[in-house]
Amino acid sequence: MPLDESRVPVVLSTGQSIERDATVSALDLAERAARRCLDAGSGLDTLVQLVSVVDVLSETGPAPGALLARRLGLAPARTEVSTIGGNSPQWLVNRAAAAISAGELHGVLVLGAEAQRSAKVRGGNRVSAVEGGAHAGSGQDLVPDAVVGDDRSGVGAAELSVGLVAPVHVYALFESVIEQRAGRTPAEHRAVLGELMAPFTEVAAAHRSAWFPEVRTPAALATVTPDNRLVAEPYPKRMCAFLHVDQGAAVLVTSLAAARTAGVADRAVYCWSGADATDVWFPSARPDPGSSPGLRAALSAATAAAQLGVDDIGAFDVYSCFPCAVEMAVEALGITGTDTRGLTVTGGLPYFGGPGNNYSLHAIATMVERLRERGGTGLVSALGWYATKHAVGIYGAAPPQGGWRRGDTGEAQRAIDASAVAVATEAQGPAVVVASTVAVAPDGSVSAAPVIARLADGRHIAAAAAPTELAGLAGRNLVGELVDVSGRPPRYRVGP
Repeated sequence: MPLDESRVPVVLSTGQSIERDATVSALDLAERAARRCLDAGSGLDTLVQLVSVVDVLSETGPAPGALLARRLGLAPARTEVSTIGGNSPQWLVNRAAAAISAGELHGVLVLGAEAQRSAKVRGGNRVSAVEGGAHAGSGQDLVPDAVVGDDRSGVGAAELSVGLVAPVHVYALFESVIEQRAGRTPAEHRAVLGELMAPFTEVAAAHRSAWFPEVRTPAALATVTPDNRLVAEPYPKRMCAFLHVDQGAAVLVTSLAAARTAGVADRAVYCWSGADATDVWFPSARPDPGSSPGLRAALSAATAAAQLGVDDIGAFDVYSCFPCAVEMAVEALGITGTDTRGLTVTGGLPYFGGPGNNYSLHAIATMVERLRERGGTGLVSALGWYATKHAVGIYGAAPPQGGWRRGDTGEAQRAIDASAVAVATEAQGPAVVVASTVAVAPDGSVSAAPVIARLADGRHIAAAAAPTELAGLAGRNLVGELVDVSGRPPRYRVGP
């Protein structure tokens, strides 16, 4: 049976922007990217029924979608903004594809940006959403955008009680589990991570919108120096997502029929499938902080829905805020870190740039450009919070058999949710460390050493090191060691 082209979702056009010199707002950058996207064909602006904005960390006011629609001269039926999370770009594209497949819409503009470099240039002050765009008005007269997505906080009482909030600290905890399983010291593991991440820099070096278009050796990434200081064991700063960028991206998702009407169907890249899942929500409650069953579920569901095996995928972009996110994706996909297809099409968040929640929209835009030029299929995975929320999309240069499909993660999600470990917020007595890290201040001193530990009754607890313990924890991975926990908030000492 021939496909109903009015229900075949495609990415019709893309746009990316970058600013290295002038101070700009995030909406300036989103507008630039969107104009490039809409200039790809005549009348594309008339296709936009919904403007979906990825949550922006920079100041935007309550109606970034409506303000951008006004700037761009669009007349969408509605505008919306996502909740926080790096999964949001792929989740929004999945959502747009589902609405088009259901016959509910025929055109969605997904866009986002960050201007953290500009904010830093101005001494840390937020850049106004309307600065540089006074022609658009203040936006005070606009109806606030609808907020879509899961708005739960990424951490709970256990993490908050010991200050376990910074992503680099939480992801470094996850890394300690992978490191311990491999039987490596932090220094040995850091060298292995350098080998994993160095190919990302080669991809970034060739990308016109990358923040750091520079090839770096594994040693340059892994060796701790004054210019590459240790942030949280085992991560030096060149292995961490780089937030202080000015970058924007946009993609236009339409039906194939709308693309034909606009006369640019030859530019279309097809949405094959999408899937979403979450891990156990709070990091302290995860039975295994060193793996991601949520990502595994989303990847499995997306490939099954696309009727593809992993070997059939021609290109990948896996989320790469920190190396453990890459390692979790590699494990979930069942491939190796040296897969000849590569693991990124942009260069990843530490080297391409990590514009807040919007990185994966750049990955989608780049994947679409690649498939348009080379053909084949590509997979993008995105995550939010602390490897908590996952979204996966599969794209192809040719139409999928049977049209777009959403992968079913229902059964897997129920099993993941049921696996959560009970968490204590106070306890006294021995516990075995499940995950650990050592945070390092700019002067090289140990500033904190949080752990997740398992109590004798099986509950988990998040604990901070007693101040007298800090100096002796430098360079250590405590996973598997016995600690003594006491106090409120919980503090620990090493040993029985």
